[in-house]
Amino acid sequence: MTAFTKYCDSNRDTFETKLFDLLKIPSVSTDPQHRSDVRRAAEWVLGQLQALALKTELIEGDGHPIVYAESPPVEGAPIALVYGHYDVQPADPLHEWISPPFAPTVRDGNVYARGATDDKGQMLTHIFSTRAVLEVQGRLPIQLKFIVEGEEEIGSHSLSHFLATESERLACDCIIISDGSQFAPGQPAITYGLRGISSFEIRLFGPKQDLHSGSFGGAVTNPANTLAALLASLVDPNGHIRVPGFYDDVEPLSDREREQFQSLPFSERRFQEAIGVDGFSGESGYSTLERRWARPSFDIHGLWGGYQGTGKKTILPASAGAKFSFRLVPHQDPAKITTALEEYLRGHLPPGIRMELDTSQGASGFIASLDSPYMTAAVEAISQGFGHPPVFIREGGSIPIVTQFAKQLEADVLLVGWGRNDDNAHSPNEKFSLADFHRGIRASTALWKELAKINKITS
Repeated sequence: MTAFTKYCDSNRDTFETKLFDLLKIPSVSTDPQHRSDVRRAAEWVLGQLQALALKTELIEGDGHPIVYAESPPVEGAPIALVYGHYDVQPADPLHEWISPPFAPTVRDGNVYARGATDDKGQMLTHIFSTRAVLEVQGRLPIQLKFIVEGEEEIGSHSLSHFLATESERLACDCIIISDGSQFAPGQPAITYGLRGISSFEIRLFGPKQDLHSGSFGGAVTNPANTLAALLASLVDPNGHIRVPGFYDDVEPLSDREREQFQSLPFSERRFQEAIGVDGFSGESGYSTLERRWARPSFDIHGLWGGYQGTGKKTILPASAGAKFSFRLVPHQDPAKITTALEEYLRGHLPPGIRMELDTSQGASGFIASLDSPYMTAAVEAISQGFGHPPVFIREGGSIPIVTQFAKQLEADVLLVGWGRNDDNAHSPNEKFSLADFHRGIRASTALWKELAKINKITS
């Protein structure tokens, strides 16, 4: 047993107690009634970093505070920036929680509370690993910088501004982010790719008021019919998106990646059972994992128009609308996709229909090199912490701040998540395995040691 392992094991209760203390704070960033709680969580995190004798600062702005800390430089060694967030999603619907969302409760080896896995528990593993190294050997082998925000759940606006104006201050060689999941229980993973996103709301307008479908149907263009036809036209029967130029910048999956995905212990049948369906569909020629992680997709999120009440009302509605998005892969440009989409839709509008198309700020996809020395260090550290080497995976979701970090700081990004796919992030009964919490601390402790082996002077 190493000195670090012994220290971490002897402080298990202390680490868990501190985790529970943070989980008790209802730091819901989207709710103005919790503004003081969000600040209290920021000050709590700041206090943990101050206790490590790091140089710390609470960065104020128009939004919620950003917690910043850094240790002294270490000549010839890399600089690692640790990112996390202390804000959480609302706990609604409250009646579906087995135990109160801000009263951390341990059941079956998991702690149940809002923010347990997203992201308080995972973020704290890196603070506690830093404490372990300082307590055992008195100094860190690399320089660490911490940036912990309180707006991740509402768009990271303050952090985006801070990144744009303070990139020199945040300069680093690699960025550590633990805000995700392992591939499966007992199978740690490193996420090396994320999809981007372009989101839209379309509204179609026809006659000045709802019309009798018997008197006007077949002669007046129906906005609801038009909406259905337009949206259906965006994807062909093989799952291929029809927007002109959509695939121009899509980089094909390499043979290496496809072989890695194929080798993962993934069961189509168990996945179907877990989500309650009896089959899958999507872009032809690709597996379920490839479609979810590394191919573009189109999804409708909401539809409206016409009569929605009890019984029937045979009208031709005056308007109809929908919310939808494209998930993008690395190298696709959200702005380019938006322009091409609008041209396509306007070119397919029938007479008598007026369109409004609103777009939200898109996010580009992200891809990391599997061959960087920082990735190699992460593989070794996770192997030590979890007793099992990680697999490489991609993630179908989007984390816009990751792309901003990579572009602004020109640093390697290591997405090393300690959570599990069934942790119920953003849902009732959110949880985090306490065993994985402690494995994460050990893996993080090993990571600082492994990163220190990368000599910047000779590499």
